[in-house]
Amino acid sequence: MDFFGYAYAAAISLGGLMGYLKAGSVMSLCAGLTFGSLAAYGAKQISEDPTKIHILLFVSSVLSILMGYRFANSGKFMPAGLTCMLSLATVARLIVTRVLL
Repeated sequence: MDFFGYAYAAAISLGGLMGYLKAGSVMSLCAGLTFGSLAAYGAKQISEDPTKIHILLFVSSVLSILMGYRFANSGKFMPAGLTCMLSLATVARLIVTRVLL
């Protein structure tokens, strides 16, 4: 079972929910739940077959680029910097795990 993938998915979903609760951002809620759900599906795929990293790799790559861009423009670590770092760590974990398989 891909516990790290599920934890990543939960963090993304909760981040979107927090953006909605703190700032009233419906876009944060929608994006967080969409990307979180896709990440959870990707973690499920990896849990069933460790070679099926494509969905989670795509989601974490897109989030690392988008949130990295937002972090570079705003300079604020929360939430863009944290999400970027979590996404980059997930990308690195998936690539290293795939190479070791």
